[in-house]
Amino acid sequence: MRAFQVIEYDTPPTLQDTETPSPAKGEVLIKIEACGLNFGDLLMVKGTYQERPPLPFTLGMEVAGTVVAHGDGVSAPAIGARVAVFGGYGGLAEFGTFPAALCVPLPDAMSFTDAAAFQVAYSTSHVALDYRAQLKAGDTLLVLGAAGGVGLTAVELGKLMGATVIAAARGAAKLEICRKAGADHVIDTDTDDLREVVKALGGADVVYDPVGGDLFTAALRACKPEARVLTIGFASGTVPKIAANHLLVKNINVIGFYWGGYLRFKPEVLTDSLKTLSQWYAEGKLHPHISHTLPLAQAGDGLELLRSRKSTGKVVITP
Repeated sequence: MRAFQVIEYDTPPTLQDTETPSPAKGEVLIKIEACGLNFGDLLMVKGTYQERPPLPFTLGMEVAGTVVAHGDGVSAPAIGARVAVFGGYGGLAEFGTFPAALCVPLPDAMSFTDAAAFQVAYSTSHVALDYRAQLKAGDTLLVLGAAGGVGLTAVELGKLMGATVIAAARGAAKLEICRKAGADHVIDTDTDDLREVVKALGGADVVYDPVGGDLFTAALRACKPEARVLTIGFASGTVPKIAANHLLVKNINVIGFYWGGYLRFKPEVLTDSLKTLSQWYAEGKLHPHISHTLPLAQAGDGLELLRSRKSTGKVVITP
């Protein structure tokens, strides 16, 4: 089979011919139909992500496909079942082995492409906003990097949960996509003063930040008393320093959030979230935004779209 692999850290991944794997005990073999790219894939290439699989390894965190074989001790999901799974890596290939317990059945109406764009992005935003920040109807939600893979889902979910949503992104085209996803107000971070615009709108109750850097600092200074600031990631490349005295004066909470961490210590948080999200999708309340769908041979181009911030929503690879 073909697999898009990291051979050495901080060197471009390459398409390799490899043996089709056999599922170990507790695993299933999946014929991969689609794999969603994530910013974490770029970090895995550098060896700076939270997880460091042994070299060489196949990139691709979230996949959708069909179960074609069982390892020992596995009876479900059934052979032929359509599933999605967050495996951490191994998705940018024609086949992959993954823990059976992590497989999520797909609604009949959900395509493989939508499924590959759905799991991490939507559940990251849902668990962060609902479980961690306890976003409620009437809150003002500020989303940074709002046209990106997770940012756009935060806009959509925030609106669905009853918040007033302020979307911050770069350029008119991306801001229009945010408006279509439900944003009530938009901020062009290339030209607007984020702090002043948000303060003029009354301030933020919740900040969703996958960017970090100077935008984090500006957003923190635009918060209302008792605001909750979610640190989702650092796409800017800069981990911000937090002025603790500012937190004290306004009684602000800064909340760390790593979706994958719940797989280890509280997986029911993720499974409950995915059940809710799947129901909302089936009811027509969620509409995954996929800006690019590319074949496996162009997986490198897909990563470059993320690196250069030329994509909106998700980039999906279809082996």
